[in-house]
Amino acid sequence: MPTTVRELLLELGIAELAAGRPVHEVEAAVCRVGAALGAPDVRSAATPTGIFVSLGGSESVGFASVGPMLRFDQAARVEALTGALLAGELDAEAGLTELRAVRAMPPRLRRSLVALALLPQAAGVALVLQPTVASALAATAAALVVAGLDLVADRAQVLRVLTPVLAAFAAGCLVFAAARLDLLDAPLRTALAPIAVLLPGALIVTGMSEVTAGAMVAGAARLAFGAVQVLLLSFGLFLAARVVGIGPDELANTRLDDLGVLATVAGVLLVGVGVYVHLSAPPGALPWLLLVLIVTAVVQAIGQEAGGPVLGGFVGGVAAAFTAAVVNRLPHGPPQLAIFLPAFWLLVPGSLGVLSATELAAHASTGFATVTAAIAAIIAIALGVLVGSAVGASRR
Repeated sequence: MPTTVRELLLELGIAELAAGRPVHEVEAAVCRVGAALGAPDVRSAATPTGIFVSLGGSESVGFASVGPMLRFDQAARVEALTGALLAGELDAEAGLTELRAVRAMPPRLRRSLVALALLPQAAGVALVLQPTVASALAATAAALVVAGLDLVADRAQVLRVLTPVLAAFAAGCLVFAAARLDLLDAPLRTALAPIAVLLPGALIVTGMSEVTAGAMVAGAARLAFGAVQVLLLSFGLFLAARVVGIGPDELANTRLDDLGVLATVAGVLLVGVGVYVHLSAPPGALPWLLLVLIVTAVVQAIGQEAGGPVLGGFVGGVAAAFTAAVVNRLPHGPPQLAIFLPAFWLLVPGSLGVLSATELAAHASTGFATVTAAIAAIIAIALGVLVGSAVGASRR
């Protein structure tokens, strides 16, 4: 029996890590489940790539490494399973069987449909970042190229590693070429929309949360990985600008708005639908996912209007974390993680990082100021998430 409990806790730990939860939350969940199963002295130590678990005392330590990331429908099953274990509805053996079944779950949607979900995401992000018709059309066309690369990368691991650079380069070439032909203005924000799926926004916020919670090794590792992703995407865009012949002045971080507030609302809805399909969110989660996205976007916009990007990032983080926690507590509410993470695909961390790095390469003085603003906004969002999560947890 102790061996089965330890094996279950290891499987549960790597499943929650593969679902994207911070390491300190995974460690706490593993210890709580262990106590519910009759092992109150469980000790655990998690990293982004694996977890160590011991039942305490003189018991041996087990280790399991994280496999492929879980889809959102799988993450929902893991969270429901954790709740069942804590409530005593499952024993260790039944829980272990269920966890393995979750890992083996086939995708609900065809791979080609999942890739094509990048199109509404790109159009939605374009309507938020650069609300013009030309921007939305160019971003959608570029997203079709990125979707093709995503499908091809499934067949070759080397292409999967190079996907950030290749996708940014391909999307950048198409968008910048449209700008050279005077089909759109201020193309940098438009070029970002098709590669939004590759932005490490949630990764960066999770890393900041871990650092703030004292999990410095895990947090620093996530932040470093997120920074590398940002640099790869920025390099692809900068290389595309050089190839097409876009000058530094045309790479300025300029926002145009021809369509008004309704375009932003439509953009948020498109992002929600695209994320729902692309990440295979659990059935019934779409309305709640859209609610969290809309609340987060509205609160962040109000905060930005009142006090700039830093205040907007902070209150947006609070709103996203708190709303997700409240929805999660409703009867049959979706998992908090599945409706919380998509909000950060739309917000500042990844977007400002790519914009600032690309602008820094093109125009050093302006880019440096944008980098400073990006760092401040990322810290504000991370603190907002911590506050929102703490308030949500305190109301349980």
